[in-house]
Amino acid sequence: MASAAGRLVLASRSPQRRAILDALGVAFVVRPSGFEERELGEPRAVALHNALGKASAVARGDGEVVLGVDTVVSLAGRLYGKPADPAQARETLRALSGETHTVLSALALEGLAEVPRTATCETEVSFRELDEATIEWYVRCGEWRDRAGGYAIQGAGCALVDAIAGEWTNVVGLPVGALLSVHPALLSARNNRFSPQNQAELQH
Repeated sequence: MASAAGRLVLASRSPQRRAILDALGVAFVVRPSGFEERELGEPRAVALHNALGKASAVARGDGEVVLGVDTVVSLAGRLYGKPADPAQARETLRALSGETHTVLSALALEGLAEVPRTATCETEVSFRELDEATIEWYVRCGEWRDRAGGYAIQGAGCALVDAIAGEWTNVVGLPVGALLSVHPALLSARNNRFSPQNQAELQH
């Protein structure tokens, strides 16, 4: 069994997830998974399946703690994944316009216990009524690429959003509250640059 201070491996190439971990002072390495994501089904089941698959695909069992994350966007029972092209991005934005959709993330941690630890987080996001000019503006900015739901709330996509209810970091792609619920020692771990041990070393 790995210790809580084992090196964290992020099984994702997402720059948003890397930025959140870095802001928390977490030392980690990136090892993207080639896991083929499920795209259809009940949102929570899909996200958990994908998160577990990503983590297990890169786990080596050598004391590392592997984090797999998956984020899905759903509205009225339909999942809206990453648009394949501008036409699909427009279709997704039209569907979300003026509606409140759910952003659901699932986390899976391998290496802290005999079985993976998992958690989920949901945030409700309400979009403004988007006219065709706004949709075209956003599609042309290109930010929809490789984004579940075809938008990025931390970028130009904030102009599409009227309100959110829940954790903002979840919409970005890595819910911090859920992460700390499955890895409570993450902020005090020896390999966190803000930990008391590391701060003491920096002062000498």
